[in-house]
Amino acid sequence: MSEPVRIGVFGGSGFYSFLDDVEEVKVETPYGEPSAPVSVGSVRGLRVAFIPRHGVRHELPPHVVPYRANLWALKELGVERVLGPCAVGSLQPHIKPGDFVVCDQLIDRTNGRPSTFYDGPVTTHVSFAEPYCPVLRRAFVEAGRDQGLSLHDGGTVLVVQGPRFSTSAESRFFSAQGWEVINMTQHPEAILARELQMCYANVSVVTDYDAGVEGEVAPVSHDEVVRVFEENLGRLRELLFAVVARVPQERACVCATALAGARFEV
Repeated sequence: MSEPVRIGVFGGSGFYSFLDDVEEVKVETPYGEPSAPVSVGSVRGLRVAFIPRHGVRHELPPHVVPYRANLWALKELGVERVLGPCAVGSLQPHIKPGDFVVCDQLIDRTNGRPSTFYDGPVTTHVSFAEPYCPVLRRAFVEAGRDQGLSLHDGGTVLVVQGPRFSTSAESRFFSAQGWEVINMTQHPEAILARELQMCYANVSVVTDYDAGVEGEVAPVSHDEVVRVFEENLGRLRELLFAVVARVPQERACVCATALAGARFEV
């Protein structure tokens, strides 16, 4: 592959139709193989790299996705900006199935997942106060509003370990905290991108109400999640097309200099 690819996308295996003129690229990383070979193609004339985060056949549950290998593979290809669409459950009654949420905050409740590239000997503390790139977030919000989507600008995503869904008691607790949506993959994906000084933004597709949301009696099921996500796949694809076209060439956000002052060296 002769030229670097500046934009990367994570998503489900249905996104192979997202790209034109697809070339499959195998990238070796210090962290093993990524979820699948990287598919590189074009979207509206721009080169884009795509990795299905759960594997080609959705064979990788959230707690074993090779997040470090995935991000490293994109970085090796020259990617500077990563779009991370995902399915989420709603924790609040006003956020309905079929809505889109452009998250601006993240709560990590996972455990045991490798979540940094920096295990020493140089101690590295990357700021993560604002976990999502403001420039990419703005592109998602503007594109979604232009398309008339039911879209929420901002929201906290709670990331749980999985692969099980929440108990009703857990869900009621999460909802009471005021958090908006729940997911199983945003951590460590977002922080690993920041550690590699890549911009990262999420758009969440709401597929269901979580188990303990007031007024919702039917517990979440995998079949329902898949059904609602597939119903919204076309709208999500069009949103991603529009965002790719809106990404500015120059980077002036905090993501590009995330390592400045982050290393403790004697």
